[in-house]
Amino acid sequence: MKIRNSLILLLTATIWGFAFVAQSVGMDYVGPFTFLFSRSLIGGIVLLPVVAVLHKNGPGHASETPEEKRKARKTLLIGGVCCGVALCAADLTQQIGLLHTTVGKSGFLTSCYILIVPLINLLFFRRRCSRLVWGGIALAVVGMYFLCLSDGLSINIGDLITLVCAVLFSVHILVIDYFSPRTDGVKMSCIQFFVCAAIAGVGMLLFEQPSRDAILTAWKPILYAGALSSGVGYTLQIIGQKGMNPTVASLIMSMESVISVIAGWLLLGQAMSARELFGCVLMFAAIVLAQLPDKTMQKAAN
Repeated sequence: MKIRNSLILLLTATIWGFAFVAQSVGMDYVGPFTFLFSRSLIGGIVLLPVVAVLHKNGPGHASETPEEKRKARKTLLIGGVCCGVALCAADLTQQIGLLHTTVGKSGFLTSCYILIVPLINLLFFRRRCSRLVWGGIALAVVGMYFLCLSDGLSINIGDLITLVCAVLFSVHILVIDYFSPRTDGVKMSCIQFFVCAAIAGVGMLLFEQPSRDAILTAWKPILYAGALSSGVGYTLQIIGQKGMNPTVASLIMSMESVISVIAGWLLLGQAMSARELFGCVLMFAAIVLAQLPDKTMQKAAN
């Protein structure tokens, strides 16, 4: 189960890594609210037939009482709304941050959720992490530095916004960690996209002037970001995170920074330097280290 979930999350990171190219190209034509509204709406629509098929062919719940069914629907709705609000805030701050900082800094700062998740778990939920996980986090942070930054780390308004984005993505990961064992992941994902689209749609109408021609011009990156990065990627995240340690899950998903460099090389002709390749090696090593069994914590548990 752990290996299967890890592979699912690695596939998620791959999809998200290529989405950095889509986001970069799409933002040349539309604003952040319009881009987020369009991709989220597509993500929700893509999942509607999946939800219908799963509901039709899924196991029956005839044994459930009306009260149990009502509670299940309430949990699903609350989970979808919470995930949608967190996702919208995180994605929006990432998009706005990209207007004021470089892609390299954005990738590095966004992926700092691998450090923020265990800190939140430790400070607010008293969940301890093994020494190997903390070692993996430290190694991954160093790896992302070599991978994403080439001119040092200076802080501007875009960097600060992206740091907020990293905190919000951490909240999104922890919200999924709480609700995914309690409800249907695909249905919750579908709800989160429509909630995200509704919030972004209000912002789009208030702060931007969306143009149909501009949206149609950017249809390829919007379609990829909506159907694959949102519809498929975030749903795989919910499925893959189920039963996984959220800290380890965040480490695996942070591989999107590695994949984004590879995607830029393949699709945009951006060759990787020796420094970036060294960062990729450190990231892979961090993920392997974080998933090794910690004998000290196993003995303490026994």
